[in-house]
Amino acid sequence: MTLDVLIDRFENGGPLLAYSITNLSREHELARPGPGAWSVAELVVHMLDSDLVGADRIKRVIAEDSPTLLAYDENAWLARLGYEDLPVEEAVSMFLANRRWVSRILRSLPEADFSRAGDHTEKGRVTLAELVRGYVGHLDHHLKFLYAKRGNLGMAVYPRYSYALE
Repeated sequence: MTLDVLIDRFENGGPLLAYSITNLSREHELARPGPGAWSVAELVVHMLDSDLVGADRIKRVIAEDSPTLLAYDENAWLARLGYEDLPVEEAVSMFLANRRWVSRILRSLPEADFSRAGDHTEKGRVTLAELVRGYVGHLDHHLKFLYAKRGNLGMAVYPRYSYALE
């Protein structure tokens, strides 16, 4: 896959997340149908927080030499940051804006910069290209759960994923 395609897939994750929550009521967002234990609201807020952490990691790898990339406990964030009380639409708007912003930065880089790397506290050495691919895959992973939850709520929509953009 070319870098242009990778960056397109990363940026198009914003509209994919927005599409995935269309026409859901607050009751639907807070429901906990399977699979998984998280509600749609918690999944969406997790995606935003993960992407904000990802944006920081991406920028550190671009700007610093071999930065340390800290892991975090997503379940602790869910438990302590009040994900259920946060507005899903705002989370999606911020996710869209963050993906557009980071994509602008990525498009400005020479290809060689995608080999720059940082040291993740759990995964070890990770390159910029691997980070971007990882965040594309992370969204697709969680969209599978979100679409299944929608189906279990009787609110199914045709699933859309970033890998379909290839």
